[in-house]
Amino acid sequence: MPAAYLIVEMNITDPTRYQQYMAEAPAAVKAAGGEYLVRGGRHEALEGDWQPHRVAVLRFPSYEQAKAFYDGEAYTRIRALRHGATDYFNMVLVEGVAAPV
Repeated sequence: MPAAYLIVEMNITDPTRYQQYMAEAPAAVKAAGGEYLVRGGRHEALEGDWQPHRVAVLRFPSYEQAKAFYDGEAYTRIRALRHGATDYFNMVLVEGVAAPV
């Protein structure tokens, strides 16, 4: 079963409020079997016109586990903490490729 990835782009406009979200989100990600691969950091557009302010990438063991995390009670509550802290917060869930046999 291939891993799944949550790819997020955001523009944080209220860092103090966003800190409340970040104080709780990592524990919920870990409890759901996920891990952060990218969380901010240096980036640059190499092709196209995509210019995100901040990027995060999370990996989960499966698409279903990532979806269960997103829809789960814990993350639903935690998501509410970031309301009003970002200009935009875009997230996509994508299934990875199956490991070669």
